[in-house]
Amino acid sequence: MTALPQPFDESFRAMPHAVCNKLRDEGAVHQVALPDGSAVWLVTRDQDVRAGLADARLSVNKAHSNGGYQGFSLPPALDANLLNLDHDDHIRLRRLVAQGFTPRRAEAMRAGIQAVADRLADGLARRLDNGEAADLVREFTTPLPLTVVGDLLAVPEADRQPFASWVTTMLAMESPQQVGEAIGAMHDFLRRLVAERRSAPGDDLLSALVAARDEGDRLSEDELCSLAFLVLGAGIENVQHLLSAGILALLRHPRQLEALRGDPSLLPEAVEELMRYAHPNLTAIRRFPTEPVEYGGVRIPAGDTVLFCLASANRDPERYEAPDRLDIRRPAGGAHLAFGQGMHYCLGAPLARMEIGLALETLLDRDRFPSLRLAVEPDELRWQTSFRSHALRELPLTR
Repeated sequence: MTALPQPFDESFRAMPHAVCNKLRDEGAVHQVALPDGSAVWLVTRDQDVRAGLADARLSVNKAHSNGGYQGFSLPPALDANLLNLDHDDHIRLRRLVAQGFTPRRAEAMRAGIQAVADRLADGLARRLDNGEAADLVREFTTPLPLTVVGDLLAVPEADRQPFASWVTTMLAMESPQQVGEAIGAMHDFLRRLVAERRSAPGDDLLSALVAARDEGDRLSEDELCSLAFLVLGAGIENVQHLLSAGILALLRHPRQLEALRGDPSLLPEAVEELMRYAHPNLTAIRRFPTEPVEYGGVRIPAGDTVLFCLASANRDPERYEAPDRLDIRRPAGGAHLAFGQGMHYCLGAPLARMEIGLALETLLDRDRFPSLRLAVEPDELRWQTSFRSHALRELPLTR
């Protein structure tokens, strides 16, 4: 049997978008091997990625896998989340948790989010004013979503940073032992948090979910813990990494940065363009066809693993003019796939958009930050890269 190509090598780690673009140019669908040797079908072009993400014949439930790549091995109390459930179960759980993520609820959180952003930005500005370099990841882009989602679920402040560290370790996939330990720690923490909220409920989303479990029996205990796991993990990681990558993209495109500083009305378009151009998620969560499917003229058997390459789709020249160019004036219209498509469209999209917009507006304020620049050369930046994502470990800034 001919060995499958393995595109996720050192060249991919160095320049993931260049590799994704090359794969898209070479073909709509490729059968490739992941670093662990698992065979997957990689779908690269915008038209096919959009169709596949909305295709009801593709399941996220591991029960439909024929034994190929399935993702993380999670305990049942973390595995029964929206990213692993289809159709009726997905809709049932989504309705329960959606109350915390409506546009109206997000708008009601605006003042609180702005207050957090201001506090963090003031601390960052003091460091820079003293002539010190400051890490934007540690001092702003991580604590902002950590505080917002932590408040949403009323997570004790002392437990927030450890949880974020466990999620980072899990997604880095650098050490199987460390991944297993991080998953175990999250499992224990969430079970304890649910027990505490059950004995002392409050006016927060987790208390509402516990009530739905105990009073209406509308979700199982595993589903309850799994929802908390997903809301905390995804709510922190996605905003953290997109903000970091977005600021870096603006710093590396000074004309775009100055245009945005000079005309704040461009902010909504800039947020959407940064999501398209700099989103850290390279592929969507794996899916398994429940029957044979065809994309780009390639037949994919039932039960095989399919990965949709968001990075290549978001830079497909068939959809976007000059797709490798950052253009904050690009007509947006929600065209990008940063939040997915179809049933699994990101539940937290309204909140994430607000957080990112407020954060950018705060960091681009000329009074607080007359100037911002990288404290190191771009090739000295440290990244955490896998076939799943490409995220900054740190972003050192100076005046």
